[in-house]
Order: sequence, then structure tokens, then C-alpha cells
Amino acid sequence: MSKQALALTCALASVVGCAGKMENPTDFYTYRNQPLVKQVEEGMTEQQVRTIGGPPSSSVRRVVHAGICNNYILNQDGHQQAYHVSFDGSGRVEETGFMTCEQRESNEREKSPRREIDRGGGY
Repeated sequence: MSKQALALTCALASVVGCAGKMENPTDFYTYRNQPLVKQVEEGMTEQQVRTIGGPPSSSVRRVVHAGICNNYILNQDGHQQAYHVSFDGSGRVEETGFMTCEQRESNEREKSPRREIDRGGGY
């Protein structure tokens, strides 16, 4: 076996090995037909979302931006995936995604220009 072929084989084995060790990667393709993923759109009311997806697993009051966020657990072929539907201060869908409300809020805190103020810093 040539050195190039051996190097390519090792590189491919490394990539395959890393992919196999990923913990619970979000498989957007698997969950694309779930009603919450497929049907919920920006601007919908919470009642419209509940009609599609039922009651959430939990609700969290948003801190960085006014509103609430509902956690759902999607189930597909024995696998579970967190999914959130976030509502703005007027109660309309602002964002959805494959993470929990707590993860979303943490991401928002990191992006917020008020981050230093919230942590008591800046003076």
C-alpha cells in the first residue's frame, strides 16, 4: 500500500471514529416531519402552537428579551430530542430550534450587550 493510500485510509478512519463518538447529535432530517418542526411558523400565537404540539414539557420566562419559551421533547423511533418554541413579549413565535429554552437563554445572554451589566461588571 502506498504512503498516500495509507494516509488517506488513516484520515478516513479518524473521521468515521469521531463521528461515531458524537453524543446525541441533532439529526434535523429525522425530526423534520414532527408537527412542531414542520408546522410552527414565526408570528403564530401560543394557542396555535399548543393546537399543533400540545402542552409543552415546561415553560420558562425569558430574561434577556421579554417573553416566554416552551420546551418540548420530540420522540422518533425511540429517540428523544429537545426542541423549543420561543415567544416574544406580545406572545408570538419568535424562534424555534433544537435546544432547550435554558440553552437558548444562555446563548442570548452571551450575545447581549448588557452582559457585563447583568454580571455586575463594567465599573
